[in-house]
Amino acid sequence: DVQLVESGGGSVQAGGPLRLSCAASGFTGSNNCMGWFRQTPGKEREGVAAIYTGGGHTECADSVKGRFTLSYNYGSHAMFLQMNSLKPEDTAKYYCAAAPLYPGIQPLSDDEYNYWGQGTQVTVS
Repeated sequence: DVQLVESGGGSVQAGGPLRLSCAASGFTGSNNCMGWFRQTPGKEREGVAAIYTGGGHTECADSVKGRFTLSYNYGSHAMFLQMNSLKPEDTAKYYCAAAPLYPGIQPLSDDEYNYWGQGTQVTVS
């Protein structure tokens, strides 16, 4: 079974950094799509950033470009989201997601993803 486990959330002051990790297990194939999504109560889930694990291509939402950096360690099957210059509007529960990669995938659309972690809360004050 595919399992995704997030860690690294917490509370931070505006302007500060946090680093989220997603440990993945149970995957087959060398090229998948992994992403981070976030959601606040009463709002739709928002795609934050995504990476193609084979080639390293990344995409980020406009709201986080220049502040968030996504990376993937193929050896440990772990994905990392380095979040800098955090703003109160970044407060949300952050979810790790994964899906097999295919041509035409929309990596910031949650409809594309088969597997989800339980989420980790990020609070910026």
